[in-house]
Amino acid sequence: MKAPVFEEFDPASDCDCPGCLHWRSAARSSPSSLTISLGGHPAAHGARRALVLAAAAGTVIGGAHTVPAVASDHGPVRPGLPSSDEPPTPQGGSGPLHGPAGSPGSPPKHVTGLPATTRAAIVKRAKVWLAAKVPYSMVKFWSDGYRQDCSGFVSMAWNLGSNEWTGSLNKYGTRVTREQLQPGDMLLFHNPSNPQKGSHVVLFGGWTDYTHTYYVAYEQTPPRARKQSTPYAYWSNSSHYVPYRYKGLKQEEKAAVGGSASTAFPGAKSFGAGAGNANVTRLGKLLVDRGGGRFYTTGPGPRWGEADRLATQAFQRAQGWTGANADGLPGSTTWAYLVGGKGKDIPPVAGTASRPGSAASKVPPYPGRGMFRPGASNAYVTQLGRQLVKKGFGKNYTKGPGPRWGETDRRGVEAFQRSQGWRGGAADGYPGPETWRRLFS
Repeated sequence: MKAPVFEEFDPASDCDCPGCLHWRSAARSSPSSLTISLGGHPAAHGARRALVLAAAAGTVIGGAHTVPAVASDHGPVRPGLPSSDEPPTPQGGSGPLHGPAGSPGSPPKHVTGLPATTRAAIVKRAKVWLAAKVPYSMVKFWSDGYRQDCSGFVSMAWNLGSNEWTGSLNKYGTRVTREQLQPGDMLLFHNPSNPQKGSHVVLFGGWTDYTHTYYVAYEQTPPRARKQSTPYAYWSNSSHYVPYRYKGLKQEEKAAVGGSASTAFPGAKSFGAGAGNANVTRLGKLLVDRGGGRFYTTGPGPRWGEADRLATQAFQRAQGWTGANADGLPGSTTWAYLVGGKGKDIPPVAGTASRPGSAASKVPPYPGRGMFRPGASNAYVTQLGRQLVKKGFGKNYTKGPGPRWGETDRRGVEAFQRSQGWRGGAADGYPGPETWRRLFS
């Protein structure tokens, strides 16, 4: 068994987590303040308090002595789980690249337009920091001159030539829809009322499967740069994250994705009996993303089928359309709603996924990814847990299952997913439409 990772905690260090920043500030303003209920390094608060008391009493602590190693909440997180409800990512502001040994560098020379780059180059630069295990810091700069926080990471990957922050990165990008996301784009959340409360930015590395509920995120977050399967748009504040595409992408890449052709209705002939093309696949993926995953036992794929018609009809009815406007064949309005992310999603209980009496019709409707995430509490979590027990994947439960989503539920789902032969992001312990269908089949 691999030994757990510990870090030594030194109160006099330059650790940049919110807790340590607060304690250093508190120590300067009021050395006698010993409140220990704030964030930072919870396991080290006892050691911290002892050191503050010693300092207040005039005790000299020798430089050669260190505090015994304690578990730090900067330590590695379990893959697939958020390190906290809010990403602990305070950040620096806009500024130039830094020169050798962390000294301020000269502002970049004026260049007309943005530096041109490609998606492959963006991801490659991100992976350089991952390979180097660049530690998180809002005040330190890596050897390439970029600040070692979340916004500095994206500034580096986009090769901006300056250190930006979440309040300025948007001017280097163009907003895109969720459906248009491609590797190298960013997902940005800037909280203008309190930029250090939740504000964060990550690089999009691609969807983990056809349901488009999880994606690979490249990000700079304590303790270091990482790559992780992440629920769309993020673990917390999900509705506030906005997708952007770098304006300096080479022209041929812009034309390949996200252009006007990618949003235009391909025509009625692309859909219906006998149709087989990439537009059918795209339609199916858009429908799955809007709650239509329960209609598909396989796919979506390029061959038009009854699953496509039923899912399209369910989406149309969700908008309140009837008659010929809800015939299951996508027209220009249906297409515009799907591509633009407009209208209402397909309700979990709407429609019938298959012929009455068939095996698929006995599968309860998939309730959506939002039912299974940290902090969720609902009847679907209980239903899922009971099915895991029934299928022989409930060994992790010491009580329950119950309505509150927890690590026990996630580990049970992960075990089931691995039993299907899935690995990586497809076996992260969070049930998508295909996991749900197989579990209840």
